[in-house]
Amino acid sequence: MATLAEIRAKLQAQEDKSKDRGGKSGGGDNSIYAFWNIPEGSTAVLRFLPDADESNTFFWRERQIINIPFAGVKGGDSKPVVVKVPCVEMWGETCPVHAVIRPWFKDPRMEDMGRKYWKKRSYLFQGTVPTNPLADDVSENPIRRFIINPSIFGIIKSALMNPEMEELPTDYIQGTDFRLVKTAKGGYADYSTSTWARKERSLNEQELGAIAQHGLYNLNDFLPKKPNAEELNAIVEMFEASVDGELYDPARWAQFYKPAGYRDESGPTAGTAAPAAAAPVAKAAPAPTASDTPAWEDDAAEAAASIAPVAAAPAAGAKPSVDDLLSMIRNRKTA
Repeated sequence: MATLAEIRAKLQAQEDKSKDRGGKSGGGDNSIYAFWNIPEGSTAVLRFLPDADESNTFFWRERQIINIPFAGVKGGDSKPVVVKVPCVEMWGETCPVHAVIRPWFKDPRMEDMGRKYWKKRSYLFQGTVPTNPLADDVSENPIRRFIINPSIFGIIKSALMNPEMEELPTDYIQGTDFRLVKTAKGGYADYSTSTWARKERSLNEQELGAIAQHGLYNLNDFLPKKPNAEELNAIVEMFEASVDGELYDPARWAQFYKPAGYRDESGPTAGTAAPAAAAPVAKAAPAPTASDTPAWEDDAAEAAASIAPVAAAPAAGAKPSVDDLLSMIRNRKTA
């Protein structure tokens, strides 16, 4: 597990890199907590947990997705469709789409077009929900995954960079809960009053037991599949066709990427390339309301629906003590 100092150093390095670039930042699963559905005026308390991948400095993973819109499908429905594809900048590589659109932002006539294809960021976390305003149906594993949008992530990141935060918020004993507050502003959901709790809180027996029994998620397992050379070529072709006003052509691209909900002889798909391993079918995530989908912010519900679920682990046996639970967690990490 990285220290708070290491997280701060890497966040600062990313900010410096962003400034060097000119200041630009770039089937559902009920284990994903749909915080966007909590009632207006309510507060959900989240406790973030570390990534199982100890090579990850952070306790989150960033997702970067490009939306490629088409006016319809060639030889099919004329209804507009959107193909969601991963941006390879997520893996530190040069994205051919962004190589084209970055200069557009220097031309006022092209800026709106550039925004249309600019990558959408969201952040994948995991943790528990000590205070839950939703009566949602979850498995016996109380460890949830969170799809956090950029505005909320900014609040999380700002506090991590504050020297007054002395302990890593994911620490099992001296960690801190995050209070996610939903209000409304200008007709949209607003989370700007969300904040970290003022006091530290040790994980309770249920939370420690869940970590000992089920283990933590490797967040990298829930990122999109990295495009290979053929898939990257298909992304470029779709982008160019979309800009030129052409229709989505299943004969050219359906083997690589399909619009969400599109169905052909091979069956349905969900916007991006299929994951490397098959996953069990899960209930669709609830659709966001109009107030939850501002035009210039990621749609957390759609992001959640694109992440494969995992099967629940079998029930545990006798209830251990807190010391036993901590020992089990340490043994799991060293196994």
